[in-house]
Amino acid sequence: MLEESKSKEPAMNPFQKNESKETLFSPVSTEEVPSRPLSLPKTPPPKICGSNYPLSIAFIVVNEFCERFSYYGMKAVLTLYFLYFLHWSEDTSTSIYHAFSSLCYFTPILGAAIADSWLGKFKTIIYLSLVYVLGHVVKSLGALPIIGGQTVHTVLSLVGLSLIALGTGGIKPCVAAFGGDQFEEKHAEERTRYFSVFYLSINAGSLISTFITPMLRGDVQCFGEDCYALAFGVPGLLMVIALVVFTMGSKIYRKPPPEGNIVTQVVKCIWFAISNRFNNRSGDIPKRQHWLDWAAEKYPKQLIMDVKALTRVLFLYIPLPMFWALLDQQGSRWTLQATRMNGNLGFFVLQPDQMQVLNPLLVLIFIPLFDLVIYRLVSKCGISFSSLRKMAVGMILASLAFAVAAAVEIKINKMTPPQPGPKEIFLQALNLADEEVKLTVLGDENNILLEESIRSFQKMPHYAQLHLKTRSQDFHFYLKYHNMSVYTKHSVEEKNWYSLIIREDGKNIYSMMVKDEENKTTSGMTAVRFVNTLHKEINISLGTDVSLSVGEDYGVSAYTTVQSGEYPVVHCRTEDKDFSLNMGLLESGAAYLFVIINSTNQDPQAWKMEDIPSNKLSIAWQLPQYALVTAGEVMFSVTGLEFSYSQAPSSMKSVLQAAWLLTVAVGNIIVLVVAQFSGLVQWAEFILFSCLLLVVCLVFSIMGYYYVPIQPEDLQEPADKQIPHIQGNIINLETKKTKL
Repeated sequence: MLEESKSKEPAMNPFQKNESKETLFSPVSTEEVPSRPLSLPKTPPPKICGSNYPLSIAFIVVNEFCERFSYYGMKAVLTLYFLYFLHWSEDTSTSIYHAFSSLCYFTPILGAAIADSWLGKFKTIIYLSLVYVLGHVVKSLGALPIIGGQTVHTVLSLVGLSLIALGTGGIKPCVAAFGGDQFEEKHAEERTRYFSVFYLSINAGSLISTFITPMLRGDVQCFGEDCYALAFGVPGLLMVIALVVFTMGSKIYRKPPPEGNIVTQVVKCIWFAISNRFNNRSGDIPKRQHWLDWAAEKYPKQLIMDVKALTRVLFLYIPLPMFWALLDQQGSRWTLQATRMNGNLGFFVLQPDQMQVLNPLLVLIFIPLFDLVIYRLVSKCGISFSSLRKMAVGMILASLAFAVAAAVEIKINKMTPPQPGPKEIFLQALNLADEEVKLTVLGDENNILLEESIRSFQKMPHYAQLHLKTRSQDFHFYLKYHNMSVYTKHSVEEKNWYSLIIREDGKNIYSMMVKDEENKTTSGMTAVRFVNTLHKEINISLGTDVSLSVGEDYGVSAYTTVQSGEYPVVHCRTEDKDFSLNMGLLESGAAYLFVIINSTNQDPQAWKMEDIPSNKLSIAWQLPQYALVTAGEVMFSVTGLEFSYSQAPSSMKSVLQAAWLLTVAVGNIIVLVVAQFSGLVQWAEFILFSCLLLVVCLVFSIMGYYYVPIQPEDLQEPADKQIPHIQGNIINLETKKTKL
């Protein structure tokens, strides 16, 4: 990336004809030599506080901070948006999340090609940033419940994500390199420090956005539900700010023109070598030392040598996508795991998608820790810790992180109520009559499926599991109340939860079946629903933006999600009376049923029952897996880039960057395929990824064992081979050219 700013001049060859040497032997005449304009010195660009840092990099760093805030903030809430707003399954949500991530790492190739071959870095950043902003606008509109239905939301979301992927991926290879272009070659040390500040701005943007946007989603209610439109709109606003800030520095930027796409040259060179070797596969034709030597008929020797060095590094890249397949699941599978854990840390309630903030935070802690402490201690112990060994250890740490995630998943499953399977339902009975009721549930053949006595307002300990003979079936309910017996029939369908509400009206007793369609909490929040026994409709206000109406005479509301916490005063209103209810403590992840009943000489009261128990396992149990995978990322990613750059020639660094990003894209595709076709339970899927990475680590270690590192002096062809040894007056004429 740094070398893109260098001018690529061919080596001087004394025998090569050019304008200056053609005039070397011509008669000296002022009439024949065209006059050339004087090259006036350019005004030096403004500096920051008298240092050697160009003022222009301040605009670039702020732009990168805002852009990374925009990207990671939007991405932090994306999985929950798919799951709870678009109502996709967990596997589909995971697949689309990783398809989007993969596309974000494929498009940098397109952005680099546009910048190097056509528009240049500055115009590419401007134009693709406009596409980026448009994608955020479309994505935010798709998150507004009042715009269209499910199909419209899905289409707008996918179009917005496609535009965002094109924008963020297209400018990714341009911004950092464009910042490097602002420095003169004599300020190489300052340029190196700039890249450290640039990397810091990336992590700062990621850290802040992954903490703030989940709060915008969960703590703010829009149209009675989580405010995804705001969670997407604020990152979109930051991208607008990024574009404005970057444009403000236009007049002071150094804007080198496009120099040609080196990626295209490499691909063409490799393709020509393969096709030339295939066309000359006869045994009579002498073999060449390396398969890339078959490109010598068309391409210069230095390019071929550079491509040889590049392919040696690319060969080591083959196993790398599996590491990214594990690392990028922090925003998908691990976030889904956090939704079933208790985010109450005592001093702060952590949203499930806020756990991702641990990654950039730990990156900022681990990088100096590893560089200044751990690596030095290992070196003092006499252990050779090469770059490839560091990468292998990083793979092992990521594998251990997923083993820990599997253990946490198993522990969560033990604490979570089971889900009804095929030809099964879960049933609970609520006795709202004033005396005990004996309930008997009969099947089609009058076989007894359930028989129990239920006291008035008895809190049921759990749902009863009933088996069906077909996917849908009629159940017969026999109710015995005082000296009265009532028979009724209700139809049920498999894989559902039901509540049988028993009530009295004078001397008669009735029952009604309620299907608990949303009988699970969402995104770690709390779900509540109400049964209104009053003869008047009730309007209940659960917060500034959350309110609902419950019909009269045993009307039942749907589940509504609210923030966990204390609710001592909940304002309610009927057509002729205002009163308040004390709902008490609502724990994270629980689902509650409140029955509103009349109380003698008092305001109506709420009887509370817990349908689904709260999440008992603390979200802090995810900390070890985040620490392990982040430590693996520091050892793998940072070391891998450093090693790759040291092993590739300067002209190939942009190609190497594109190849590195491609490994990330392929890793996300692996997750997409496994999520769609594995069919495994979640803990088994974690174990599968852990084992796959261990196998890949073994293969990578074997490849690294036989890899011979290239020394920097080996990356350049010796000068005596590049330019023929010349003696005599030709050299003298060359040096005395200015005296003519």
